[in-house]
Amino acid sequence: MKKGFTIIEVTVAVFLITVGVVGVFSLIQQVSVFASISGSRLVASYLSQEGNEIVRNIRDSNWLEQRSNPFLLWDDGLPSGNWEADYNSQSLSQVYSATSYLNLDSSGFYSYSLGSPTRFKRKISIVKPQADILEISVEVIWDERGRSHSVTAQYNLYNWR
Repeated sequence: MKKGFTIIEVTVAVFLITVGVVGVFSLIQQVSVFASISGSRLVASYLSQEGNEIVRNIRDSNWLEQRSNPFLLWDDGLPSGNWEADYNSQSLSQVYSATSYLNLDSSGFYSYSLGSPTRFKRKISIVKPQADILEISVEVIWDERGRSHSVTAQYNLYNWR
């Protein structure tokens, strides 16, 4: 009696090993794509929160200035519309443009003026439904791996004073 493997056994073994290796490589690729998109989503979340903080800072600065100028409105500099603003902005001076990308400077800050271009765009939308309420929506949009992604943060800003 001869001992050994038949051609069918070898073919089945090679097939199973090939399926296992291809499966592992496919899994590694999917994890890599997921990690990349998750990282971008995290950055976009921070950028949307930063947009909210810019608007809130403008409102709070107005309140502080009302001590010396009581005729200043609480929502001065926060008109309805779609806007862009940098992290160090004291006003919403730039009208949103769908072609304006944020840049990353050498200090790690995102702005529209200095630094290397990124894939992120930020739109700050303000709507005033009532005299003492501003509806703020900050949307960060980016393209990655042939698909468009976005993160939106919404909240109401009140004149509670």
